[in-house]
Amino acid sequence: MSDEMISLGAKLKQLAQEKPNAPAVTCGETTLTYEQFHRLSNRAARGLAAKGVKFGDLVTLGLPNSTDFAVACWAIWKLGATPQPVSFRLPKGELEAIMELAKTPVVIAQFDHQIDRPLLSVPDLLALSDDDSDLPDVTAPVSKAPTSGGSTGRPKLILSGQPGETAKATPEVGGWRLKPSSIALLPAPLYHNAGFGMMMSAFSVGCHMVLMPRFDAEATLAEIARNKATWVYLVPTMMNRIWHLPEEVRARYDLSSLETLWHLAAPCPAWLKEAFIHWVGPETVMELYAGTEAQAVTTISGAEWLEHRGSVGKVTVGEMVAVGEDGSFLPPREVGEIYMRRPEGAPPSYKYLGATAKTLPGGWESLGDIGWFDEDGYLYLADRRTDMILVGGSNVYPAEIEAALEEHPDVQSCAVIGFPNDDLGNRIHAIVQTKGVRDEASLRAHLAGKLVTYKQPRSYEFVDEPLRDDAGKVRRTALRDERIAAMKQPA
Repeated sequence: MSDEMISLGAKLKQLAQEKPNAPAVTCGETTLTYEQFHRLSNRAARGLAAKGVKFGDLVTLGLPNSTDFAVACWAIWKLGATPQPVSFRLPKGELEAIMELAKTPVVIAQFDHQIDRPLLSVPDLLALSDDDSDLPDVTAPVSKAPTSGGSTGRPKLILSGQPGETAKATPEVGGWRLKPSSIALLPAPLYHNAGFGMMMSAFSVGCHMVLMPRFDAEATLAEIARNKATWVYLVPTMMNRIWHLPEEVRARYDLSSLETLWHLAAPCPAWLKEAFIHWVGPETVMELYAGTEAQAVTTISGAEWLEHRGSVGKVTVGEMVAVGEDGSFLPPREVGEIYMRRPEGAPPSYKYLGATAKTLPGGWESLGDIGWFDEDGYLYLADRRTDMILVGGSNVYPAEIEAALEEHPDVQSCAVIGFPNDDLGNRIHAIVQTKGVRDEASLRAHLAGKLVTYKQPRSYEFVDEPLRDDAGKVRRTALRDERIAAMKQPA
């Protein structure tokens, strides 16, 4: 197979010629064929050009999952510009900080915010041009520029080290185990890096991507059954909500078409992963661990996981090591900070705007995760260094407590943080969103049989709003800082 690369716009043109009437993207009742997708993105590109978007620009994009999201991305790439996706729920202050970093000439979104540059929808762009003919072919120097607030909540942009191109020859199996024949269901948000990259891969192999405008547990099962989906991506929060559906509801839907179920973006509790492996099959469930920065990657199948329970896999791209407090590389089974570096000779995989990487000599970089390797080279993660809670001299990892809490049938989402304590250094506080029942005694009894005493929360707080975003991320530092600030306010 040829290694020739072509622009993402040229690839969409190629697919529109090869399979013009094949479905490319579906969301709700709207389906675009590959030819419709190509021509609409040509028109939208001309609309963007009329608004001043040019080669090399970063263009902020804040749309929910929709066919418009895909059209906007390819319109941006066809001008040699770079999509810079953000949450469609982004508050004005954070949006303005990101706009300043990106220097975006326009914002494609449906925000109500009053901002200092054009705020456009895809229909607005299409209204600016009826010309759906092909544009001059260009390749964006940067394929994508996702944001990350990380645990600090301070936004940064992560500019991909890859240009906006893909292989001219369509592989039998592409990235993420996607095939030209795949029917890929994506209930996770496209603005998050994982979903965005999966969208890019799906349209690079010419498969049919089915988007859900928002996640709903039963609706996801219904979409798999209705579309005979062969591929799906879920974050662990979604898996948890699906698993907590009544068993008779789960049994109502035929999932036998599924060949691949990916999960990533957040830790998956071992009990939940095992439940899904036994439900849909060990060769179907796949997990990947990496940062948006993409220096190195681990992957693991469900079958491997059953032999290495709790692991996120072996390194398949680049290198990773566990590093001790003194900077030394640790032997198997010793817990340290995970550092990674790209394959030897590979170009940089990213560039930060608004942040600086944490590094060690030799090209090693850390994303702040804590973990260890076993003798076979499988990686096991504990938590993020910034979220670790020191209790009476013992390291406590919030993810472990959250996983145990989420086994309780009444828990919808949760976050665990530490409050300063004169006696123990920190006391553990659990913030819990339930399905209506708020029974602290039941939660305490549930954890008593699962966690050693010093890991059990000393206090509980019940909230109505979800504690993880659409991508399954939780900002524990922000939750902690808000509560500590409130404690300091005069009564």
